[in-house]
Amino acid sequence: MRARELGIRIGRLEPGAGDAITDVRGVRVGHATLIEGDGPLVVGRGPVRTGVTVILPHEADVWSEPVFAGCHRLNGNGELTGLEWIREVGLLGGPVAITNTHSVGVVRDALVAHAIHHRREGGGLWSLPVVGETWDGLLNDIDGLHVRPEHVDHALDAAAGGPVPEGNVGGGTGMICHEFKGGIGTASRVVADAHGGWTVGVLVQANYGEREQLRVDGVPVGLAIPGSVVPVPDPDDEPVVERGTGSIIIVVATDAPLLPHQCDRLAQRAGLGLARMGSTANHSSGDLVLAFATGNRGLSTADEPRGHHPGTLDVRMVPDNRMTPLFKATAEATEAAIVNALLAAETMTGRDGLTAHALDPDRLLDVMARYGRGPRARAEA
Repeated sequence: MRARELGIRIGRLEPGAGDAITDVRGVRVGHATLIEGDGPLVVGRGPVRTGVTVILPHEADVWSEPVFAGCHRLNGNGELTGLEWIREVGLLGGPVAITNTHSVGVVRDALVAHAIHHRREGGGLWSLPVVGETWDGLLNDIDGLHVRPEHVDHALDAAAGGPVPEGNVGGGTGMICHEFKGGIGTASRVVADAHGGWTVGVLVQANYGEREQLRVDGVPVGLAIPGSVVPVPDPDDEPVVERGTGSIIIVVATDAPLLPHQCDRLAQRAGLGLARMGSTANHSSGDLVLAFATGNRGLSTADEPRGHHPGTLDVRMVPDNRMTPLFKATAEATEAAIVNALLAAETMTGRDGLTAHALDPDRLLDVMARYGRGPRARAEA
């Protein structure tokens, strides 16, 4: 179930055909999902509730043809590798992967190995992969290090355009959002033809927030569905884990011809969509955003042999004073992607019997109707 299917309209702009990051032409998404075992936690054996998600920015060889990119740190208690080089040169030169906190290293190494084996023969490869994380330790045996290189290869092989599986999949398998079951979500928005007709797509791995903070389309849903109504996953043996502790990784894609500084600006606006959902970017949250733009192609890679670089490159850009529609699209798509993550996720029981309950769509619509929002309010009117 997704927001649009339920009749929940987030924002004013229209979505792309699939209401997904893959509405940006050439973008592909793949998942590897690991779900094994039940019962008490035995480190190294499970239960396992984790995985990895990959995003490929275009349909060509992503290792040899970069795209312009930028990033933003809303709160830095998290990791998204490779950002220093993106800040330096404004180029994304490979896939983006998202997993759990303790698997960043193995996923990063697996992406390097994939580049070595698939890009070209011979040595001299240079790569700084982009890998993000959020913590799934409430449901998953995170210290068991269950994500392995072959799972990254599987996600890369599975990467495709079109509909994107959401909820309890890939890196989002064991994630919790506003103390409901969270995970992977995606959405897109298209700006008017008068403003370029560009598409902005967003994918999130949502694992943040307190129940009381949750808002959907401005409605204080979390206050209306407290823990006394739908229990929160609150382990007795983890007193150091504060309620609502967690993070979110947000990936923004657009087909607009943007320069790196404009990608930075787009990434910042994803934080506005996150705020609309009720986040205040808590001290313990890693809220990190990457934005890339595919509107300029044929850019040079950082490690081409000397002499193979052209003297100049012709690039296009949206004028800075025409960026506002793209800002609106980014904020709306981010908000909608988080809502879709919540709606797609299913109730999951993980280690030690700890359960993260899904946000029930019927209950959500009832709450929204009481505040004059959503399809049931429109029907009554």
